[in-house]
Amino acid sequence: MNEVTRIVLSVSLGFILTFLCMKFLPLGGKLLGHDRGRLYAPGSEVNIGKPTGVGIYFVIIFVLVSLIFGFTGAGLIYAMIFVLFSMLFGYLDDRARNPWGEYIKGGLDFIVAAGGAVFYVISFDTDVTIGITGYSFEISAPIYMLLAILLITTSINATNATDGVDGLSGTVTVLTLTAFMLTSAINGTLDIYKAVPGLAMISCLLAYLIFNFNPSKVLMGDAGSRAIGYFIAFYSMYLKLPFAYLILGLPFLLDGGLSIVKITIGRLTHKKIIILKNLTTPVHDHLKKRMGFSVKKTWATISLAALAVDVIYLVLVLIF
Repeated sequence: MNEVTRIVLSVSLGFILTFLCMKFLPLGGKLLGHDRGRLYAPGSEVNIGKPTGVGIYFVIIFVLVSLIFGFTGAGLIYAMIFVLFSMLFGYLDDRARNPWGEYIKGGLDFIVAAGGAVFYVISFDTDVTIGITGYSFEISAPIYMLLAILLITTSINATNATDGVDGLSGTVTVLTLTAFMLTSAINGTLDIYKAVPGLAMISCLLAYLIFNFNPSKVLMGDAGSRAIGYFIAFYSMYLKLPFAYLILGLPFLLDGGLSIVKITIGRLTHKKIIILKNLTTPVHDHLKKRMGFSVKKTWATISLAALAVDVIYLVLVLIF
């Protein structure tokens, strides 16, 4: 199979199969839950009752397409297994009668992150590239594993927290993955097999977004957002660009990540230290509640900010 055929088939199948699943929701009555709304989240009541957890469809499609057209060995299989674990844990939470507590979710996130980090180091080299300069160096395996656990955990939770506005998480993910791929291509480290998983996820999300743009018909739920968060972290490492997440992941870090930091500090200090008192987090809730933005304006504001970050980063990569 030549490279063009491999790309065309992976993108086409990812998009078409996801579109059909979003359109017809096969076995939806048995598989999917319904949104319960989010406490203290302004405007979330409009989503109550909508099918949620549809991430189970496009994540499975993405995994199959990636393995069929981008298979490079056992390492990719391990990575996709942990993507599925992230999806499964999120899916079970979506379907639970009572949402799982933060400690349960945190424990599962750590298990997935630790397992993913160990298997990544076993399967792949621990060299990294600084995207802007193209300079590469190797990190010792123990340090790489610790950094990988931090990256995966952060990405899962920040991406999950960002998924609170129609179309937002999917759009920002598409922009972020595209920027990672372009950076790798400019640095000369992107090949057809590394490109396939990124393109497969992008094609699946584009089909999903047709049904998730405001007013949304379906919601990815934790089944989608947590799996996407894991994949973004893995993909940054797969392309040897984990440190680029600090920039290309800024939309997730600033929107959803700040919420996690704020809550964590408050709980650790028994609410004696409350940071960002005047900022409602996630930031998309601040835009809606404090600034009166509509859902579409909130989506556009954060998406354009993400696009600006990606463009500026890519310009710097080209210059240096």
